[in-house]
Amino acid sequence: MACTLDPVAKKIFKGVLLAELVGIFGAYFLFKKMNASQDFRQTMSKKFPFILKVYYKSTEHSGMYGIREQDQEKWLNNKN
Repeated sequence: MACTLDPVAKKIFKGVLLAELVGIFGAYFLFKKMNASQDFRQTMSKKFPFILKVYYKSTEHSGMYGIREQDQEKWLNNKN
C-alpha cells in the first residue's frame, strides 16, 4: 500500500517549497548587498531599521565587529 499525495497537496507542497527558496535567496542577496554597500545600509536604516538591526547582530555573531560603529560615525559626519 503506497502512500501517494493528492494532486492538490502536491501543488501546495511545491508552492511552499518555492516560497521558501525565494525567501532564502532573497535574504542572501539582501545580506550580500548590505555587506558590500554602506550607502545601501543607510537607506535600509531609514526605510527598514529592523532589518538593519538583524544584519548588525548577525555580523557581530559571526565575529565581524565594528560595522555598526563605522556606519554611525560616517552618518554623523555626513550630517555635520
